[in-house]
Amino acid sequence: MVVRIGLVGDFSQSVVAHSAIPEALKLAAEQENVELSHEWLSTDELASAADSRLAGFHGFWCTPGSPYRSMEGAIRAIRYAREAPRPFLGTCGGFQHAVVEIARNLLNIPTADHHEYNSSAADAVITPLECSLIEVQGHVHVARGSRLHAAYGRNQVTESYHCSYGLNEKFRAKLNEHPIACTAFSDTGEVRAIELPDHPFFVATLFQPERSALNGKAHPLITTFLSAAIAST
Repeated sequence: MVVRIGLVGDFSQSVVAHSAIPEALKLAAEQENVELSHEWLSTDELASAADSRLAGFHGFWCTPGSPYRSMEGAIRAIRYAREAPRPFLGTCGGFQHAVVEIARNLLNIPTADHHEYNSSAADAVITPLECSLIEVQGHVHVARGSRLHAAYGRNQVTESYHCSYGLNEKFRAKLNEHPIACTAFSDTGEVRAIELPDHPFFVATLFQPERSALNGKAHPLITTFLSAAIAST
């Protein structure tokens, strides 16, 4: 059995994460001793894709590299993964768009938006970070009992970032009213990851765990994601 992973995003050689992700998946597949294939799914294609286009994948990874050509296409794929349900990992831009999808379709905020696409949005759930995180590393504090904690086996890790947008703190309480967990935080308490506890595997991180592959290291979160995709075959 070949495990098939759909990579949601608009591939570009200039995006470091896009080069790192296939290698990160390869390293995880070696650890799990499984045959794996991946396919890039462009967001403009996904905007009008039928469920049958997505049904053949065992898991989805919404990748960095936003703004995407179609925000609606990315949200379409995230919603499919959430509802199908299929294992889902979102990193950087994937985190941001997962928040928008959840806000629109779970939190009943149909006008939820992303500041990078619509700077005048009244319900921008993703807004510019107070301090941009371009090519920096930072501490991540992981909540006990979370999938992140199970993957890392630690309360604190160091991760890499390349982003300028994150969760609008005004909507954090709204997230916590629903079966959505904020499970990782910066040193100063800003949200760095969310999970859906009732989903087989739905984790989105503002940081980029795939960058560990640039140093030839398998990342525990990516291995855990792949394990969940294997279980869905």
